[in-house]
Amino acid sequence: MPSSIVNVRITESQQQLTIDRPAKGLSVQGRIRVPGDKSISHRALMLGAIAKGETTIEGLLLGEDPRSTARCFQALGAEISPLNEQRVRVRGVGVGELIEPADILDAGNSGTTMRLMLGILASHPDRFFTVTGDKSLRSRPMSRVVKPLQQMGAQIWGRNGNSLAPLAVQGQSLRPIHYHSPIASAQVKSCILLAALMAQGTTTITEPAVSRDHSERMLKAFGAEITTDPDTKSVMITGPAQLQGQSVIVPGDISSAAFWIVAAAIVPDSDLTIENVGINPTRTGILEALEMMDADIQLENERMVAGEPVADIRVRHSQLKGCTISGDIIPRLIDEIPILAVAAIFAQGQTVISEAAELRVKESDRLAVTATVLNQMGAKITELPDGLEITGGTPLQGTDVESYDDHRIAMSLAIAALNAKGTTTIHHAEAAAISYPDFTATLRQVCEEC
Repeated sequence: MPSSIVNVRITESQQQLTIDRPAKGLSVQGRIRVPGDKSISHRALMLGAIAKGETTIEGLLLGEDPRSTARCFQALGAEISPLNEQRVRVRGVGVGELIEPADILDAGNSGTTMRLMLGILASHPDRFFTVTGDKSLRSRPMSRVVKPLQQMGAQIWGRNGNSLAPLAVQGQSLRPIHYHSPIASAQVKSCILLAALMAQGTTTITEPAVSRDHSERMLKAFGAEITTDPDTKSVMITGPAQLQGQSVIVPGDISSAAFWIVAAAIVPDSDLTIENVGINPTRTGILEALEMMDADIQLENERMVAGEPVADIRVRHSQLKGCTISGDIIPRLIDEIPILAVAAIFAQGQTVISEAAELRVKESDRLAVTATVLNQMGAKITELPDGLEITGGTPLQGTDVESYDDHRIAMSLAIAALNAKGTTTIHHAEAAAISYPDFTATLRQVCEEC
């Protein structure tokens, strides 16, 4: 893509990403790969750190969030080689053998790091830990994991009734519970599963809808005794457990692929293939939603890689139509709703997304921010208490917009800009590096001027 179309300006305080759409238009073409799955990268580092022996990880995401996980577990005694995409080696200490760190553990901007790690730390008797994060993470609710951990016997203290970081943890011998989660959340479920590794007996988590199951798959591969009951939306784990290091191959992140899938679907004359993408059925809500909107999506070269289903995803431009998105599909596309809203802008008719109030407690209030920034470009989006109502068919106009330091907002705006007349400037675009360090380079690669 010519450099005159996509430009980056770096100042002392921020990075500005400018997209100047040619008057004749552009298309999205080629074959690309996206970074490794963030959820799987976190879990591979964590399980490797508490397993016996060596774990090797290929395809690890090199974003800031997994780096935060690696730094925390290095401080807890695990040996982790320098992070790279080829092969990372983790020498674990064994379940229950993490050391008491000399300093505060910093989870950075990563909610996954903090919430999952709390389950592990709470189950280490006679050790004391303090966990914090950046300004954004310190404002995000932790009570959703603190409360079930307290039911297991954990001792955790923090601000705002033990719901906000910094959090102090005094490790305890935990007891098994049956937790009926009020929300479908892989982070809540995973936190409890990790805490239960050292509890004597069987712990059960029942959800209102099935959330992503990467933890269950990986725990089983590492040797945990774990079963699932799809009929009751429950997962059971029996402790105490011992884990053994494994070889993990991380597939491409479907949450990162979602930006390019939508780009090819909405930009005329596009034909794009994203290779080696994880298509775990608990994560493919974005594909199902776009297919309801009549997107032209094909899965090619489907295969299994290290226990996870993988495929190449080919997307061609098509005329999208509005639809209603709610219910059990929401937990399977919760992170993709901002980019799904971009798709809905270019669909015929109205799209309604509901039962997604969870988005209000992400890196930003993603419901409010998505509506605000896309409306600044000319979209017609109404913010609902638990979702968005999008009227499609309104042309977008390039303008200055703010990422709100949210990686998914920054990237969604860049994709919207491909179909916006004129020039769009995204402020604080460096936020994309949280999950996708090479996003701008890939943006240049896939776009061709007409």
